[in-house]
Amino acid sequence: MKQYTFRQRIIIFICCLLGGFSISFACTSAIISADASASGRPMLWKHRDTSNTDNKVEYISGEDGEFSFVALFNADDKECKEAWIGMNEVGFAVMNTASYNIKNDNVPASKMDKEGLLMAMALKACTTVEDFENFLINLPKPMGVEANFGVIDAYGNGAFYETNNDSFVKFDLKQSPNGVLIRTNYSHSGRAGEGYGYVREANAEHLLLPYLGNASVTPELLTEYLSRSFYHDVKKCDVLQEESGKWMVDEDFIPRYKSTATVVIEGIIPLQAGADIDRNTDIIPQYIMWTGLGYPPCAEIYPVWCHPQGVDEGLRGIAFKGRSPLCNKAKKRRDEVFSYPLGKGKKGKSNKYINKEILINSAGTGYIQTIVPSNIATYSLIKHRRDNNEIRF
Repeated sequence: MKQYTFRQRIIIFICCLLGGFSISFACTSAIISADASASGRPMLWKHRDTSNTDNKVEYISGEDGEFSFVALFNADDKECKEAWIGMNEVGFAVMNTASYNIKNDNVPASKMDKEGLLMAMALKACTTVEDFENFLINLPKPMGVEANFGVIDAYGNGAFYETNNDSFVKFDLKQSPNGVLIRTNYSHSGRAGEGYGYVREANAEHLLLPYLGNASVTPELLTEYLSRSFYHDVKKCDVLQEESGKWMVDEDFIPRYKSTATVVIEGIIPLQAGADIDRNTDIIPQYIMWTGLGYPPCAEIYPVWCHPQGVDEGLRGIAFKGRSPLCNKAKKRRDEVFSYPLGKGKKGKSNKYINKEILINSAGTGYIQTIVPSNIATYSLIKHRRDNNEIRF
């Protein structure tokens, strides 16, 4: 099978850039080391916020020496050119959060927002975290990005690369004292006080704190707790659980009106350094992308594998306009949550008020109350099958 050099892959990347771009907005994310996780597997978590409300998951078959991969795409991305979080067949995974405090040039907006294109290309080309670093070094400049890229590999390595048009700063997971790195929409190496997501980052830190230092972080902690929690670090309380009243303002929580997915990529038990990766080994059944499409407090979790039969039809873009049935389902639930009838703002748009009783209520029929137990059962079943080597394709 033909193998491409980095130079050849860069040429392909440039061709992809000519195909267009889309805008990424915000996100809350974390990288969890194998030592910090309950399963001994590293993880990437991305709680996606974007104006592209329709998401899908697709398997992309590698061609001409490229790696196959699965990833989250915008529904209107018909050719699946822009990946927003994904993993490939050799255990490399990548995600991003938009940053707003590290761009230091005059590159116009029309030449920016290439993060999705970059990540799709990386998934086709990279095996390790080191490969990704070399990939960034060798890309033509300006790269058209301002983002925090999070990556893990099959050897248990992980890092955030805070990246602008011509350079990056690496934050190695091995240097984190608690084995966790969190990013929102500013870069720690960037200009102090600029960017967004400071409160959301503090929310995530607070919610994760009890689980650090005792190897107890799980994928379900991230999707079922952090992505559905309305803890507000300025108020020092969970507004959904602790404040009275039916309605609350949607502001500075991890889940927001424009939250469109919660995804955890759970890697494999790390391989020994230098061990060869065979595409035909059991790495694929062991590597799982736990995916909830649509507004996360209302999303159902499904496992995804890097295999042609590894993506549930409900996650794929098989509905009208390439949309995902499960994403459509969660969007309808979101409309119930944000149903305040009198909060009309500019141009008739509704102000963002949350109907708390749709999410939790005394009857136990709220979406969080009914969906989370079902998702936990999904996690339990699939993990049992994985750990007993019962997953076959």
